[in-house]
Amino acid sequence: MRKIKVETLTKDAFAPFGLYYDMENPEGYPLSGELHRFFPDRLTAHHTTSVAFSPILVKRPEEMKITQVEYHTTTSEIILPLNDDMILHVAPPSAGKPLPEYTRAFLVPRHTLVKMNACVWHLAPLPANADELAAMIVLPECTYMNDCTVVDLASDEQFVIEK
Repeated sequence: MRKIKVETLTKDAFAPFGLYYDMENPEGYPLSGELHRFFPDRLTAHHTTSVAFSPILVKRPEEMKITQVEYHTTTSEIILPLNDDMILHVAPPSAGKPLPEYTRAFLVPRHTLVKMNACVWHLAPLPANADELAAMIVLPECTYMNDCTVVDLASDEQFVIEK
């Protein structure tokens, strides 16, 4: 079975899949007041419909074996890990056929907002350390019904993520 090693998240390594920003340690020039520093527009996404903020809870599996992947044709997906670092596996957009041989897995630090581009293959984020990851998913309302293609991987396409 194919094994994918978790990589450190860097701007260059993640660039083919999207963007990210460390919300807990913002950088750059802020708009400041007596009690606050506001860091506007550090990560943006365009949606033509209502946006939904949805919690997801993911249990830590004994083995991080990936048997399914998904993509969204018309929208980016935003994920914010809340209580733990998360492991996120991604593969580049394709013509609807999964690309497990091009899959990469990244260790995303807690409170780092990740935006995956439209059509990037992925599935639920996985907890890096905790028994259960709590994260927030931001997508246009009802994307799971209107723009979510889930594909079962053939046995020879399945892979295991290793830390």
